[in-house]
Parts: sequence; structure tokens; C-alpha cells
Amino acid sequence: MATTDKAPRDRLLDAAAELFYRDGVSIGVEALCRTAGVSKRSMYQLFDGKDKVLAASLERRLPGYEARLTPGPEDAATPRERILYAFERLAQAAAEPGYHGCPYLAALVELKDPEHAASRVARDAKERLKEAFRRQAELGGARDPGLLARQLMLVFDGASARSGARVETLDDGLAAATATALLDAGGLR
Repeated sequence: MATTDKAPRDRLLDAAAELFYRDGVSIGVEALCRTAGVSKRSMYQLFDGKDKVLAASLERRLPGYEARLTPGPEDAATPRERILYAFERLAQAAAEPGYHGCPYLAALVELKDPEHAASRVARDAKERLKEAFRRQAELGGARDPGLLARQLMLVFDGASARSGARVETLDDGLAAATATALLDAGGLR
């Protein structure tokens, strides 16, 4: 899994992203270091502990997470299309065999401590998505963009959690249809 052509820090962050996402935040330092091909001593020289590795791995994957949910100019023209794009991408991700839900939501739920370094990164990621929804709702003329953004986050996170737990599939467009109903009710053009 770990390749020696990468620096130990990168190997640790790669292993952390994989293990924390697949197995949860309770994995041990031994498993993390073994998967990364890095000694515990090296890990502690690079990071203050496992919690800092988790926070750094979440921070590192944030640009890719946001890029997957943000349409380019050719993908969506209207605020409504831009919001629905995120729900369509969620459905695509949920159909992948290794999908376990949103890594940021999972970190928040598993850690429970709002002051944990990884919780702060995860909360920021979720707030950024909510703010993106709010901006688009405002551009689209929604009556209460802030409320609509909060409602959209409930649907997004709920759909992510239920599909990640394999309780629900999103291949029928349920999440996007629910978001569409919210957009209609919120007056988004």
C-alpha cells in the first residue's frame, strides 16, 4: 500500500485518509504506521499524534472534496443547477463500491469532541458547503437563503450518511428530488 517513493509525511497522510475513511477514527497508531510503512518514531517527529494526522489528512483532501461538488462553468449555469450538481455528484459517489459516506460528517459523528483538531477541520468543510449553498440560494432569489442552505445540508448529510451505511441508495435520484422540492418551496428560480 505505502510506496517508498513518497515522503513519510505523504505516506502517513495517504494511509490515514484510507484507514480513517474505511475503518473509522479509532484505528491505532500501529496500524496507521504499518500501513504507511513509517515507524512510530517518525510519525511522532512529523505530527504531535494520531489526532493531528487525522486533522491533516482531512485538511489535505478538502480541495478535492470541494472540487467534486463544485460545477465548472460548462456543467451548470443557474444557481439551481449549481446546487443540484452537488446532489448529483453525491449520488455518483454513493454508487461507488468503496463509498462510506462523507468523511467530514463521519469524523464529526465519531469524534464527538467539537474542539478536536479533526472536528474543527470537518466542521469547517461542512460550513463551507453550507455557505456555497447559501450563496447560490441568494443568487437564485430564495426567500431565506440561510434557511434553505441549512435544509439542503440536512438532506445532503442525511443522504450521505444513509447511503454510506448502505441503508439507502441514491441511484433513483431521491436526494436530488428532495433538494429540488426544497428549492421550489424556498422560491429558488
